[in-house]
Amino acid sequence: MKKFTVIGAALLVSIGSSAIAQTTVVLPGEVRTYVLEQNTPSVTYEGEIVVGSPLPEVVEVHPIPDQPDFAYAIVNNKRVIVNPKTHTVVEVLQ
Repeated sequence: MKKFTVIGAALLVSIGSSAIAQTTVVLPGEVRTYVLEQNTPSVTYEGEIVVGSPLPEVVEVHPIPDQPDFAYAIVNNKRVIVNPKTHTVVEVLQ
């Protein structure tokens, strides 16, 4: 019985780490550099900005040239990289 419990636990750990690895997004360095250099005004948002959660559609996101998979917004004076199709927060820079 212990053998099955150990195998089951190992399987759950490996499945869990696979799921985490699949949600990690590797940003090209030029995406961060571009976003940090922009002088876009900040918008105020009363909710919490959380990686993996979408920003509301009313928050305007700005495209990043030559990077169709990424856009950015400046929200509550924080630079936020998002998926332009879903508005999902990919990374918070400040």
